[in-house]
Amino acid sequence: MQDALAISDRQGPITEPPRRPTPECGGINTLEAESAAHPDAMPRRDFLKGSMLAAAGGALGAVPAGAADAAPAPARAKAPAGNRKIGVGVNLEFVRHADKSLAYGFASAARIGFKYVEPCFLMGRCLLSNAGYCHVTSMDTDPAEIKQLAAASGLKISALSAHSDLLSPEYGVLYARAGIRYARALGVNVVQITEDMNPPKWMTEQDAFDIMKVNLRAIAETCEENGVYIGVEPHGPYTANPARLKRILELVDSPWIRVNFDTGNSFLAGQDPYAMLDAFIGKVVHVHAKDISVKQAEKERGKVTGTAVGCACGDGVIDWRRVIGQLKKAGYTGVISVECGTEEQAVRSLAHLNKVLAEVDA
Repeated sequence: MQDALAISDRQGPITEPPRRPTPECGGINTLEAESAAHPDAMPRRDFLKGSMLAAAGGALGAVPAGAADAAPAPARAKAPAGNRKIGVGVNLEFVRHADKSLAYGFASAARIGFKYVEPCFLMGRCLLSNAGYCHVTSMDTDPAEIKQLAAASGLKISALSAHSDLLSPEYGVLYARAGIRYARALGVNVVQITEDMNPPKWMTEQDAFDIMKVNLRAIAETCEENGVYIGVEPHGPYTANPARLKRILELVDSPWIRVNFDTGNSFLAGQDPYAMLDAFIGKVVHVHAKDISVKQAEKERGKVTGTAVGCACGDGVIDWRRVIGQLKKAGYTGVISVECGTEEQAVRSLAHLNKVLAEVDA
């Protein structure tokens, strides 16, 4: 299976492809983009500002006078913290069931000890988010607010969870482009995408691939213009199937179309997550560290193609020593972002992954 599905550039870490320069940015944004604050870029929304400042725990640093509205792209770092090691982050879904805000999620991730966060963004407005009861945040929010929040928390953003729908002719491109441009404004170079887990009944497989090809063509252009990778995540009937994912990645010839690998989704879809990771490892730019409990595995494996969050890493069926070993062997030095459902699970996940990383590095 591995040989049949192997991607041509699977050997070695991702390298920076050339891109068309743009007026606002002279180079590609990266995982190591500095979270420099730009508080005067546009008017604040008083409520958002107040809630973020309160949760972050204090005043935020000021930008030197005369700083440009658009920050120049930072030099590409070799790896998280410049140490050629895999970084560990957390998707902010770990606070969703606690009805907490984006600011609370950043502060909690920092308290637990994570160095990276993966926030979730949507188009339009959400009453729950506005009131501080949900971490998912509007892309109407001034990017400077998010950058200030990250800086105040001592965190870096590994990727934007702004999952557009690859199968939607209406929103597939629109939402993805908004996420890509917002990522650039934040100094982030990965945005995820997947497909609807339940495609419309009228859509044949050929329809699906035709739509995805058109969508990915337009999305890849925006990626190139902004220096941001689109990470296709295994989560639906097409992306969670290795042969179909391989076909998706070959629809458009672009170095900006990559993979956000999800360990738990691939397992639940009935695949061998280790063989699937190996087949696409040369395309991986970001990883969702999602473990699956034995109970959920017995109930759902082979019946679904993904799940929102998993259990604590180390409590489930995924062999993290094997996953991290595969990533290390391939030269991957990006971030593995924990996807779990509670703060307590996040604490255990970080402890387990740090232990495994230390053992693999020993």
